[in-house]
Amino acid sequence: MESPLIISEENQSYPLARRIAEIAADKKARDILLLDLRQLTSITDYFVICTGEVGPHVKAIVDEIDMQLRPDEKPWHTEGYQHLSWVLMDYVNVVVHVFNPEAREYFNLEKLWADAPAEKITDESAT
Repeated sequence: MESPLIISEENQSYPLARRIAEIAADKKARDILLLDLRQLTSITDYFVICTGEVGPHVKAIVDEIDMQLRPDEKPWHTEGYQHLSWVLMDYVNVVVHVFNPEAREYFNLEKLWADAPAEKITDESAT
């Protein structure tokens, strides 16, 4: 069950998470979800989770996020780029997960973090 995200003046991470989701939507990522983890963990503020159809699509999404955010925002760490089944981009306060369909179903982060308020990004809400 999706709960609304908590958006406030003090929330500095939400604009970055939202921008990443919009970039992913522009690259035709599927099932884009923002999870607000601020009340659940101190590891990060938000997860942005999305799906690319196949490896080259995952790569295109990741490359576009990286290209559009630089030079202002650079990932502190990136994992999985060699295999393109699950690429993690760590922007410290926002962690991006770009999955292929099989990896997303297998790891099921939405279920693991089901208590987090969530915002589903659709084509209409991305603009």
